[in-house]
Amino acid sequence: MPHTPTDVFPLIAAIDIGSNSIHMVLARVDQGEVRLLERLGEKVQLAAGIDEQRNLDEAAMQRGLDCLRRFAQLINGLPQGAVRIVATNALREARNRAVFIRRAEELLGHPVEVVSGREEARLIYLGVSHSLPAAEGRRLVVDIGGGSTEFIVGERFDSLLRESQQMGCVSYTKRFFAEGKLSASRYAQAYTAARLELMGFEQAIHRLGWSEAVGSSGSIRAIAQALQCAGQGNGEITPAGLAWLKRRLLKAGNLNELSLEGVKPERLLILPAGLAILEATFDALGIQSMCHTEGALREGVLYDMIGRQSHEDVRERTLSALQERYHVDLEQAARVEAKALSILDKVGAAWGLNDDWHRELLGWAARVHEVGLDIAHYHYHKHGAYILEHADLAGFSRLDQQMLALLVRGHRRNIPVDRFAELAEEGDKLVRLCIVLRFAILFHHIRGMQDMPEVAFVAGPRSLEAVFPDGWLAANPLTEADIAAEAQWLARAGYTLSGR
Repeated sequence: MPHTPTDVFPLIAAIDIGSNSIHMVLARVDQGEVRLLERLGEKVQLAAGIDEQRNLDEAAMQRGLDCLRRFAQLINGLPQGAVRIVATNALREARNRAVFIRRAEELLGHPVEVVSGREEARLIYLGVSHSLPAAEGRRLVVDIGGGSTEFIVGERFDSLLRESQQMGCVSYTKRFFAEGKLSASRYAQAYTAARLELMGFEQAIHRLGWSEAVGSSGSIRAIAQALQCAGQGNGEITPAGLAWLKRRLLKAGNLNELSLEGVKPERLLILPAGLAILEATFDALGIQSMCHTEGALREGVLYDMIGRQSHEDVRERTLSALQERYHVDLEQAARVEAKALSILDKVGAAWGLNDDWHRELLGWAARVHEVGLDIAHYHYHKHGAYILEHADLAGFSRLDQQMLALLVRGHRRNIPVDRFAELAEEGDKLVRLCIVLRFAILFHHIRGMQDMPEVAFVAGPRSLEAVFPDGWLAANPLTEADIAAEAQWLARAGYTLSGR
C-alpha cells in the first residue's frame, strides 16, 4: 500500500532556480493538501551573467549561491526526498552549469535538477491549475521568465500542449535594451523577435482552443499591477492596457528613468522586454483578457512531489506511453525488470548500489531498453539511447534522461565507459547498474515463460560470478555461449564475468 505524503514527509520544500529570480516555498502536507508556510524570492539575474561563450560568469554564480545560502537555513534537517530543486533556462544554456550545480548542492545538501523547457511548462501548469478554482473548458497559461517563455494549453490538471521558447525578460533586455536605451525601434525589434518565435506553434494553440488565459510570471504580475494602479482595469490585462503601458514606457526613453506605481525599481529595468513578449503573445494568439495567478513552477514542483510520493507519479505514465509508442514487448520488459531488480538485491551491498534511485533507474531502463527496435534492429541500443536522451519525457530531469539513456546505450555490445566517466563519481555505479541490466537481458535471451533456474551471484570490486545449479549451463549451451561472449565485452570495461 503506497504511503501518503504525510506518512513520509510532513514538511516539503521546492526551490526554483530561474534565469531572473530564485524562489523557494516551504509547505506542510495535510490530508493531501499543500499548506504554504513560507514563500521566498530574490532576483539574482543568472541569465545576465551568461557570456558569448555561454558560460555563467563568477559574479552571477556568486549572486545565486549567496541567495541559496540564505534559503538553505530553512531546509536544514529536511530528509532527502523532502526537497526538490529545479533549475531552468539559465542553467540549461550555461556550458559550465556543472560547476554551479556542484557548489549549490554542497550548500543545500540536496540534488539540483536541470529540467527541460517542456518539463518546466508541465510543472508551471500543475502549479497554476492547483492555485485556481476548477473551471470548465481549457486554459491557456503563459509564463514569461528571465530566459524562456512557456506556453501551455491544458484542461483541469492535465497539460495538452507544452511549448518553451528562447525568449525572456532578462535575455531580451540584454539583446534589445542594452545600456538602458529604450526607443520605439528597439521595442519593435523585441516585439518582432517574439512574434517570430511564436509562429512555429501558434496555429497548434488555435486548433486546440481555450476559454481562459492566465499569466503566472513576475513580468505578467508587474504588468497587471501597473495597469491596476493606473486605473486601467481591475487587475486584468487587455490589449488596450498593453497599448497604454507601451506608450508610457516609450515616453521615458531610458530604462533608468522609468517610474511606475506598483512596480519595483529592479523589475522596471526588465519590464519593456516582458511587455514586448506579452504584446506579441496577445497578438499572435488573439488574447482579449488575461488574469494573473501566484501559482507557478515552484508550486507545481510541490504538487508533483505529492504525486510521486503517493500513486500519481507522472514518470510512470511517461514510461508507459513510451512503451506503447515504440511497440515495446511488455512481457519481455517485465521479465527483464524483475530479473534485474532480483540481481540488484543480491549484489547491491557489495557494489554500493543501495540507494533508492539505483533501483528506480534500473527498473526504468529495463522497461524501455528495447524502444530503439521500433526504428531498426541494427544498433537499436543506440537508437533507443538517442530517443531517451533527447525526447521530452514528462517528470524526468535532464540528468535522469542522461543516465537512463546511458544504461540503454550500454545494455548490449560495447559499454561506452568514457561516456559513463563523464558523470564522475556516479559513473562507476552506473557501469555496475549497466552490468546488472545486461545480465538480466542475457538471462532472458530466449523469450517466453520457460522455467529458469535460481542463480547465486558473487560480486567483487571489479568482478561478477554467476553460480547456476549443477549441470544447468552444460545443458543450456546458448546461455553458456552468451556468458562467454558477455565476459569479453565486460573485459573491455575492466570487469571480469564468470559463470559456473
